[in-house]
Amino acid sequence: QVQLVESGGGLVQAGGSLRLSCTASGRTFSTYAMGWFRQAPGKEREFVAAVIWSGGSTSYADSMKGRFTITRDNAKNTVYLEMNSLKPEDTAVYYCALARRSYYYTQTQYEYDYWGQGTQVTVSS
Repeated sequence: QVQLVESGGGLVQAGGSLRLSCTASGRTFSTYAMGWFRQAPGKEREFVAAVIWSGGSTSYADSMKGRFTITRDNAKNTVYLEMNSLKPEDTAVYYCALARRSYYYTQTQYEYDYWGQGTQVTVSS
């Protein structure tokens, strides 16, 4: 049984920072790509960032480049999302996800089969 447990969301002022964490169990974590996605009220869920199983390659949505950093610690089965220079439009529920199969790197949410419960990030202006 795969479980993804997120933490680290909260309320922050514009320009501030937050770090999200997601700890996985039930899979050999070090063989799976991980992603972060978000969903704002009234909007569809969108890609934020992804990291390959080794941590050696990352990708970001254009609006997050330079502000967000995704990393992973395979010894702790945990993926992180460091968010800096936050803007009100970053307000959303953030979800971590584990890819459908091992050694497969993707940014497409439909190719992620396992999802965390979500953590709310609210950025005030």
